[in-house]
Amino acid sequence: MIEQVARQLEALGNATRLAAYRLLVRAGPNGLTVGALQRALGIPASTLSHHLHRLMAVDLVSQERHGTVLVCRANFAAMTGVVDFLSSECCLDAQN
Repeated sequence: MIEQVARQLEALGNATRLAAYRLLVRAGPNGLTVGALQRALGIPASTLSHHLHRLMAVDLVSQERHGTVLVCRANFAAMTGVVDFLSSECCLDAQN
């Protein structure tokens, strides 16, 4: 578990990937098309493709093809897993 979360946090440690991921989280379960993400981020398609593949490799983002359109979605279960991992032991060793 710790290694998977570390890979996910590493992927989010890039400003462009973090911005793309935040846009997908904001979009909710319907996600965004690659074109919409590209316009919002103002980056070349090849650059976006690289960043999306990195997020998909760590299971934070999924893509679904609808004809010629690719729709990207945040994996909310994975996001919750990262947040839960980070917060699950909060303050356990705190001294009163």
